[in-house]
Amino acid sequence: MCADCDNVTMSAAEVEGRNSASDSDDEPEAEASSGKKGKYRRDKPWDNENIDHWKVVDWTDDDAKRMGPLLEESSFATLFPQYREKYLREVWPTVTRALKKVGIDCELDCIEGSMTVKTTRKTKDPYIIMKARDLIKLLARSIPVVQALRILEDEMQCDIVKIGNLVRNKERFVKRRQRLIGPDGATLKALEILCECYILVQGNTVACMGSFKGLKLVRRIVVDCMNNIHPIYHIKTLMIKKELAKDPKLSKENWDRFLPHFVKRNVQRKKKKMKQKKPYTPFPPENHILPSKVDLQIESGEYFQNEQERLARKQEEKRESNKKKAIERKKERAAEFVAPAENSAGGTATTGPRKRKASASASAISDAKDADIERLKRKFRKKAAASGSSGSTGANSGINVSDFVTTDGVALTKDQAGKKDKKAKKAKKAKKAKKAKKNAQE
Repeated sequence: MCADCDNVTMSAAEVEGRNSASDSDDEPEAEASSGKKGKYRRDKPWDNENIDHWKVVDWTDDDAKRMGPLLEESSFATLFPQYREKYLREVWPTVTRALKKVGIDCELDCIEGSMTVKTTRKTKDPYIIMKARDLIKLLARSIPVVQALRILEDEMQCDIVKIGNLVRNKERFVKRRQRLIGPDGATLKALEILCECYILVQGNTVACMGSFKGLKLVRRIVVDCMNNIHPIYHIKTLMIKKELAKDPKLSKENWDRFLPHFVKRNVQRKKKKMKQKKPYTPFPPENHILPSKVDLQIESGEYFQNEQERLARKQEEKRESNKKKAIERKKERAAEFVAPAENSAGGTATTGPRKRKASASASAISDAKDADIERLKRKFRKKAAASGSSGSTGANSGINVSDFVTTDGVALTKDQAGKKDKKAKKAKKAKKAKKAKKNAQE
């Protein structure tokens, strides 16, 4: 017993010596680190850069023998929709065989619409019941059995993202869910390749299978898509990161300078016009005294008639209105064939506001022309009187007023009148020359 005690004391002393040595070695590092977190940080001898913390350690038979059988039975159950019943009945033998290999018992209840998994005495891996629970969840979310059975592998994990309560408006929800799938499933396929996960959008959930890292990415992309951030932005970023990860030189550098930075733009939308609420008044409106439809029917006597009498009355009113319309149409057609009344001047009488305006303007123009001609006559008479022939008029002195007026009655300018005189003189000369030539020939 003493020897054992000595061994124990020695081992304890050795441990204390080692701890003191490690404390003395770590003192400068502890002093160098500042802050509350750095004060208690120590190097862990079992932790180094070569260890993969995400790696799942396999469960072996030796571990099962060391642990022994499970003490209590664990079970999980989940409901499935009615449209999955036919498919689950077909594939349930395959599910039963796969779970039997890992020591899990399963049950399909079509009456209640539920699937149940539970441990047995043959169960070796204690965590396999959690995998079986995920399996029945995935089968209920319409994932094919071949893909769902992969969840029993140690490297495969699953996540079900609920998107039904992220968007309130139903139309907007359907639009954003379709945006996640993309045209012909192109966006979903790109996400599967980049995140290395299997993704299935079904109803109000998105089921995905893959590694922990990939599931984390998928969840973030799905939630952002429901919050109106298009998946294409994440796809561009992931593609660039994938290319950068191939270069070992850039593994320890910051990649922010390579990644795209998308700026959110506020698109102005039409503002809804808010109707101003009228102030509340306890008094009734002004038109509340107007008679109702029933009151009007009582006054006209229609209220006391039966259905046939009312129908006959309506038809009679309709016939009368049709007759009146027919008479008006006949009058309109007959008016086209009535000859217009003639004026005293021989022209047709103009009727209507437009024709009256046209005739008034034409008469005003003719009056103005007559006034111009009279003014010209007076002017030429004065000139003729001033030239010395007191008893002679403009006609006797050889001046013709018609030479200075056009056929339309418009007065000519000085130049136009001069040209007309020259033409008249030329014509006279030509006549004289003609007569002389004729006389000579005789």
